[in-house]
Amino acid sequence: MMNWSLLLLLSVLPFNVLAGKSNEPSLRSRHVGHARNLQNRNNNTGSCQPQSYKLKDLYQGQSFLNDWDFFSGEDPTNGNVNYQTQENAIKKGLAYVQDDGSTVLAVDDFSTVPVNGRRDSVRISSKKTYSNGLFIADFFTMPHGCSVWPAYWSFGPNWPAAGEIDVLEGVHNQPTNQMSLHTSEGCSLPSKFSASQVTSNVLHTECFVEPSNVGCGFSDTDPNSYGHNFNVAGGGVFAHLWDNTGIKIWRFSRGNIPADITSKNPNPSTWGVPAANFPSATCDMASHFFEHNLVINTSICGDFAGATYPTSGCPGTCGEAVANATNFKFAKWRLNYIAVYNL
Repeated sequence: MMNWSLLLLLSVLPFNVLAGKSNEPSLRSRHVGHARNLQNRNNNTGSCQPQSYKLKDLYQGQSFLNDWDFFSGEDPTNGNVNYQTQENAIKKGLAYVQDDGSTVLAVDDFSTVPVNGRRDSVRISSKKTYSNGLFIADFFTMPHGCSVWPAYWSFGPNWPAAGEIDVLEGVHNQPTNQMSLHTSEGCSLPSKFSASQVTSNVLHTECFVEPSNVGCGFSDTDPNSYGHNFNVAGGGVFAHLWDNTGIKIWRFSRGNIPADITSKNPNPSTWGVPAANFPSATCDMASHFFEHNLVINTSICGDFAGATYPTSGCPGTCGEAVANATNFKFAKWRLNYIAVYNL
C-alpha cells in the first residue's frame, strides 16, 4: 500500500477493462456466478505440512466495526480521501452491517466533490496484532472503478522494519489481483519459479522498499481474481499462510471454496499450488515480518492509482474522476468474515 509509481513499468498493465458494467450484485443480494475449476486442488505440493489449525479470532458482522480501529488521519499514500472516524462512517452510511450479516465499507458515491478534491472513505485495522498464522478472508464484493485503489493487507511497526503483506490490491478496473511484500533490506524472491510452486506471474523479485518501493510480487492470471469479474462471480476467499517456511497466498472463487475452509477445519496441504509464494529461503520471516495489524481500506488516486491513471483506459484525469460520483458506485467492500487460525 505504499508508493507504486514504478510498478507501471513492471506489471502486465495497461489496464484495458473499461467501466460502465452495471450487473454486479446489489447490496442485499447473494449472486453466485460461474466458478473456474482450480487445478491440483487435492494435490499435496509438499509446501505445507498437514497440521491442525485452531481458530483464534473470527471477525464477522458488527465485529468489523467494534474490534477494528477506524483510521481518520491523512492518507499515508497521498490519496484523495478523507478517512472517517467510526462515528462519522456509520452516520454517513459508509460503514454498516446488512441484514444478512455481511459488513459494508464504502466510498461516498453521492456527494458533490470538486476536481482534485477529496471523497469520504473508510480505512480500518485490527486492534490485535499477529506475527504468524493462517488468515482466511471471505469477500462477497470488493471495490473497483476509475481512480479507485482498494487493498486488504497488513503491516507492522516502524514501517518497513516489520514488513508489509498485500494480499488483495489493485487500481481502476485492472483485470487481475496483485500480491506483494514490502520489507527492509535483505528480502527477495527466488530468481525462478516452476509451475508446481506458484500459479501467478512474477512482477518483481526485490522486496526491499528502496529506492522506489515497488516491492516483490505476483500478478494473478485469472480475471475473476479482481474487481468486476470477481464481484459478479459471487466473490470468494483469499487465504494466506504465514509461518517459518514463508508466506503463501491462495484464492478460491465462490464455487470452489474447499470444504475444510467452510467447516472451519482448514488444511492448506490439500489446497494445491498457491497463487503467490514468498519462500523463507530468500527472506527470513522472523526478522522481516512481525506484529502486523490487518487492514482494509479504499484510497483514491494517490501514489498508485494516480501514477497509473494515464494508462488505465479511464477518461480524463484522476482528479476529474474524483469529482464524478458515478465512478464510486461499485467502490464498496462487502465482507463476509475474516478468520485467523493459530499455527
